[in-house]
Amino acid sequence: MIVEIGHYALILALLVAVVQGLLPLLGTLQNNALWQSLARPMASLQFVLVTLSFVTLFYAFLNNDFSVVYVAAHSNSKLPAIYRFAAVWGGHEGSLLLWVWLLALWTVAVAAFSRSLPLDMVARVISVLGLVSTGFLLFVLTTSNPFLRLIPAAADGRDLSPLLQDPGLTIPPPMLYMGYVGFSVAFAFAIAALLSGRLDAAWARWSRPWTIVAWVFLTFGIGLGSWWAYYELGWGGWWFWDPVENASLMPWLCGTALIHSLMVTEKRGGFKAWTVLLAIGAFSLSLLGTFLVRSGVLNSVHAFASDPKRGIFILIFLAAVVGGSLTLFAWRAPKVSLGGAIGLVSRESMLLANSVLLVVACGAVLLGTIYPLVIDALNLGKLSVGAPYFNAVFVPLLIPVLFLIVPGSVSHWKESRIADIAKRVRFPAIGAVLVAIVGPFAMGGWSWGAALGLLLAAWVALGTAMQIVERLRKPGRIPSSFYGMHLAHLGMAVAVTGITLVKAYEVERDVRMGLNDTVAIGQYTFKLRDVTQVPGPNYKAMRGDFEVTKNGSAVTTLQPEKRAYFSSTMPMTEAAIDSGALRDLYVSLGEEIDGTAGEPRSWSVRVYYKPFIGWLWAGVLLMVAGGLLAAGDRRYRKKIQAQAKLQQA
Repeated sequence: MIVEIGHYALILALLVAVVQGLLPLLGTLQNNALWQSLARPMASLQFVLVTLSFVTLFYAFLNNDFSVVYVAAHSNSKLPAIYRFAAVWGGHEGSLLLWVWLLALWTVAVAAFSRSLPLDMVARVISVLGLVSTGFLLFVLTTSNPFLRLIPAAADGRDLSPLLQDPGLTIPPPMLYMGYVGFSVAFAFAIAALLSGRLDAAWARWSRPWTIVAWVFLTFGIGLGSWWAYYELGWGGWWFWDPVENASLMPWLCGTALIHSLMVTEKRGGFKAWTVLLAIGAFSLSLLGTFLVRSGVLNSVHAFASDPKRGIFILIFLAAVVGGSLTLFAWRAPKVSLGGAIGLVSRESMLLANSVLLVVACGAVLLGTIYPLVIDALNLGKLSVGAPYFNAVFVPLLIPVLFLIVPGSVSHWKESRIADIAKRVRFPAIGAVLVAIVGPFAMGGWSWGAALGLLLAAWVALGTAMQIVERLRKPGRIPSSFYGMHLAHLGMAVAVTGITLVKAYEVERDVRMGLNDTVAIGQYTFKLRDVTQVPGPNYKAMRGDFEVTKNGSAVTTLQPEKRAYFSSTMPMTEAAIDSGALRDLYVSLGEEIDGTAGEPRSWSVRVYYKPFIGWLWAGVLLMVAGGLLAAGDRRYRKKIQAQAKLQQA
């Protein structure tokens, strides 16, 4: 009966979403304040109903209710409790319910933190979010119902995919979804501004903190996902240009461009139409990612939940959202003023150049992701687009993006002089060149790729440090958004350093090892001391015991595992990693190798030395911290309140 309560709550949530999407919007057209005022209570009621539905699904998993089809397909009585918790979104139906719940959460947050905004704007924003929620609730109830009963009930469940049975995967999906869904708020503000015909600086100011928070969640989710792939899959990689990874990268690139464009719209009143288009694009790419992951058109190690039968619904919904918003944009955008004139060399022009480059990079990733699908759909053969394409196209576009960070930050609004900019950045430029020359030699060998990466990273880091020092010397309070912006830029520099050095100087050894065999990487020696069988709650594993020494001195002991789950024939690799500030030591245990009679037992072993790999995720954390500082700037709240009072007057 409890499961049915969750189902009924979801049906009621759909009815509430329809009211939320239509009545407040009609109220703005008819200037009916009563109908507009329904937006906030409807958003709260929908959140309560979807939360109730979500909780009942949790209850079914935690209590092993195998009379529910979804529970029987993605859980097992031997599954540890923490993984039963994560199993709620480990399949298609639950992941879509998570999406709907997070959308309701974002909507109620907008309702709660927009008290100072004009009622008609709030009504439009919440109505747009209600219409989006209506589409997803219809999708869940008609094609992806997680509350369907199984009669008779299964004696036990099939178990959760072994790929998902890891603590690291309990957090990344919700973080990614928070980012995806968060861009719906920026989208809703943009559509509301188009509907009202008021594409001024006010809507950009209202939208910007929400956009930054969504970007923070998406950044954190992508970082966690790459970290999980690094230690879980046993390949030693952190990014594979997997289509599902690309599905998260595309809205991140567009969202990054949107944040910088919102800055210009807010401060200078420029790029209004471009900013609106970016807001539409960021959310549309989030929906496209949902289609790619959930429609079944992709083959990916990350596509845990897919069903081709549902693809047509998502595609129609995507077409409706994108087509409708672009039609509205085409109707309203020509009436928007372009803002004041800007110089060829100015902060506005450099921010525009950066945002355009990010969009082009996003387009390149999109092309490489969907082109094989189009070729396959047209029966023109099978085509695989992998790392060589993305590295050849994406990386060159990223170079000018990184270069423009410093001059874009130090240049003046409206007009600047190249000579003035060059004078201010001369010391960071000299320092960056020195780092690019000395750094590769310090790592043990010259590499043009390493030199270029270190040049760009040092350029951004030193330029950022210079601006912070200059600002500290000036009187007056420094807003948190200033620190947030520069901390995010510094995080990018740290991440680029990690990527550059690990790509240029990592060492990999694939070897056959028996007991007491050794393999050396530089100053480190890895010795296989033993391999034992160990039991798990729902698996059995072979655990290796490796002694690591450096120049004869003990460093650590690493114990990788090769697991065989009872409910799956898929073996899983659990790598063992010794992480340090300047390097990781990585060991992955493979299959036992059959030898001839009388030969000692041996196993395939993969050993890595990865310099500075931890700097990649340290950079991600710095970007996240910077985004939070920027979003929490008190000036946003004061400006929003002042602007709202002005409009109401």
